[in-house]
Amino acid sequence: MSRLGDRFSLLRDEGRGGLVTFITAGDPTGAISTQILSGLPSAGADIIELGMPFTDPMADGPSIELASGRALANGQDMEKTLSLVSDFRKQDDLTPIVLMGYYNPIYAYGREKFSNDAVAAGVDGLIMVDLPPEEEEEYRPFGAAAGIDIVRLIAPTSTDYRIATLVENASGFVYYVSVRGITGTTSAAKRDIVSNVGRIKAHTDLPIAVGFGIRTPQQAAEVAAIADAAVVGTAIVEKIANKLDAQGNPSRGIVEETLDFVSDLASAVRGARNRSIS
Repeated sequence: MSRLGDRFSLLRDEGRGGLVTFITAGDPTGAISTQILSGLPSAGADIIELGMPFTDPMADGPSIELASGRALANGQDMEKTLSLVSDFRKQDDLTPIVLMGYYNPIYAYGREKFSNDAVAAGVDGLIMVDLPPEEEEEYRPFGAAAGIDIVRLIAPTSTDYRIATLVENASGFVYYVSVRGITGTTSAAKRDIVSNVGRIKAHTDLPIAVGFGIRTPQQAAEVAAIADAAVVGTAIVEKIANKLDAQGNPSRGIVEETLDFVSDLASAVRGARNRSIS
């Protein structure tokens, strides 16, 4: 079984939802990004999404867009992002890592080369925001040959027919985007998440992670009580940004405060289902 399969199996055995954390590779610097990434598992992250910086992240709100800009300005590229994963694997061979981003950098790097290099580095899955199933032959044969899970995004506006299409060739897990629009701007109502997670489960046995708009430990706990995992990205990226001065230089404690926030999220998520029953 894959790392993603193993991790969701463990979560089921423990009777809880998981915490998926997102950071942008190279934000705000390569060294600090490395420290935060290495500390995420011990802080309580069950799965890590690592953003591939891109100049035009059309699905991302201003906070993650700025994070991509900071990383790119410091020279982050695909090779460095994969090296970041490879370095992480020297200390942790269990925590799944999913790269999230856009197709252009993958195409520019070379689809087969990217797939092989990503697996060699220790990448488990891939979320490509701008490559729908209708265009999947652009990449899927390369990812499938290398053994990369392709995680599909499902929107609250997706019809049952569209959901069935999206999950048909998905693997690893399904990512339910709980709000209309970009990341980190609004939050979905609990009743809507319950309804749409139920609709997705009618079409697939894959685990369902819910993201976009989850900003607080309480919100993460509410989602983890409903779905297989809660995804938190913008709120973590903003913790990093808030520790930068006007010139973009990191302040003392940036790593510790970011990981402390992740620990708060993890504590809430781990107790979510017990609280929902009581």
